Amino acid sequence: MATAQDTLQNLARNYALAWSSGNPDYVASFFAPGGQITICRSAPLVGQAAVAEVAKGFFTEFPDLDMSCDTMRKAGDHALFAWTLQGTHAETANQVTIRGWEEWEMDAELRIRSAHIWFDPDDHQRQIEGR
Repeated sequence: MATAQDTLQNLARNYALAWSSGNPDYVASFFAPGGQITICRSAPLVGQAAVAEVAKGFFTEFPDLDMSCDTMRKAGDHALFAWTLQGTHAETANQVTIRGWEEWEMDAELRIRSAHIWFDPDDHQRQIEGR
């Protein structure tokens, strides 16, 4: 029988694999049907279709996107997923490495009800431009 820690580590690994898969629907499957995603204080985007569109945008921008989990923590129905994203920008061909984290509220089935995603957008843009 899997421990709570095993379940959490499997969730983190599978979520990172989803982001590395190039499949927006796979990413969206980690969200509850009414789940929402907010990126760096943007307006929330609601629903699995909206999450899939966000993922599709990242996959278009970085066709070789690779995400790894740096750490995962959970307390009650809240979790923190810290990650590193690496990829080659589709237009500039510059290599980009971004570190960030996601603050999640989760449901009883460990699906994401809301995700607040944080990274440094200025550093992201600087790397895209090769500065």
